[in-house]
Amino acid sequence: MKKNIESRSDTDGAADGAHDGQAERQIALRKIHRLMAFWRIEPHELRGPIPRAAPAAPAEVRYRHPVSGATWDGQGAQPAWLREALIREGYTVDELRRAVGEG
Repeated sequence: MKKNIESRSDTDGAADGAHDGQAERQIALRKIHRLMAFWRIEPHELRGPIPRAAPAAPAEVRYRHPVSGATWDGQGAQPAWLREALIREGYTVDELRRAVGEG
């Protein structure tokens, strides 16, 4: 008899879990409906592939080595050629920046 009670409580727990899932689902659906109304999204717009954003244009070159022609857009880590030009070759940042306008 004790075994029946334990199995019944396990079943009740599963039913409660399913009920909680349904409640969460209903809450999610209400949120979706509100968002669709706010943004004026029609159901047919949700079908098919999600449009991808256009790729960003490459950043404009800001630094160019006057001899080697190596370039850097100023984004990300400073490249080795720029460090070499500043430290070992004796260029200044302004000289490398000015080289951009020269072509």
